[in-house]
Amino acid sequence: MKIKGVIFDFNGTLFWDTKLHNTAWDLFLENHKIKLSDHEKNETLHGKNNSDILNMLFNRTLTDGVNAKMSMEKELIYQSLCLSTEMHLAPGAISFLTFLKKNKIPYTIATASSRINVDFYFEHLDLASYFDRSKVIYNNGSIKSKPHPQLFQNAMDVLELAGSEVLIFEDSISGIRAAENALAGEIIIVNSTDDNYSNWKYPVIKDFREVDQSIFKQSFLR
Repeated sequence: MKIKGVIFDFNGTLFWDTKLHNTAWDLFLENHKIKLSDHEKNETLHGKNNSDILNMLFNRTLTDGVNAKMSMEKELIYQSLCLSTEMHLAPGAISFLTFLKKNKIPYTIATASSRINVDFYFEHLDLASYFDRSKVIYNNGSIKSKPHPQLFQNAMDVLELAGSEVLIFEDSISGIRAAENALAGEIIIVNSTDDNYSNWKYPVIKDFREVDQSIFKQSFLR
């Protein structure tokens, strides 16, 4: 079956901000006198919702108010770091998005980021030129963290496509597992951090111009 639609993870996939998130978490952890090894950070922080991350970091279930306050603290650190850099989408992303738009191939974003960051990305990365904001799936406080497939399943529902008809782009281990759990027809790994993905058989790219466009249903293409 040919692919009919595309779902993008965002952080580390369409926007290569992993180092900025790591730095923001480092500063947050320092503020709260919590120490994690690099391995623990990779296992704990990437691809998960802030609520779950914070509960794990503090080894207890935080109240909604405390969780929201700490999440905001971390994201304001992160956004400040973003604004101190030149913000742009991943290599080849604009070209690939233009291809999808031209050929009327449905696509959207499914991200573990909260609304405050999604709004931030739309403001500073010109996402409205390429994405329908109403179709973006994000952490609204009720979506389960990856590797649970809920984020991607919700995006499939928005696109009105079955999992087998969808290509998912991911970079994190938990995200790749979530894409597998969502029974995605195709998975492509975006290697934005020079990680080792040898445990998986999926194509690995560093530029969206490397995507083999022949995987799409030919009736879409013009």
